Amino acid sequence: MTTDGPRPEQDPVLVRRAQMSRLASTGNRIGYACVAVSVVAFFVGLSAGYEVWGRVVVVALAASALTLAPAIVLGYAVKAADREDRSRRLP
Repeated sequence: MTTDGPRPEQDPVLVRRAQMSRLASTGNRIGYACVAVSVVAFFVGLSAGYEVWGRVVVVALAASALTLAPAIVLGYAVKAADREDRSRRLP
C-alpha cells in the first residue's frame, strides 16, 4: 500500500505544529479574556471608584499584553508554515 506522504500523526513536525497551534489558540483566549476583564473593571471602577478597580485594570492589561503578543506571533508562524507546506504541496 502506498501513501502520498507522511500521515499527520506520524510526522513529528506536524504533531509539534498542532501543539503550537493549540498553544497559540489558548493564549489568544486567555489574552482576550484579560482584555474583557480590564474593560469590565474599568466601567465598574468608573462608578465604584478606582482604589481597587484601577489595579485590576492595570494587572489585566499587563496580563493580556504578556499572553497576547507571543500567542499572536506564534499563531502567525503556524499559519505561515502551513501556507509554505501547501505551496510546496506537502501534506
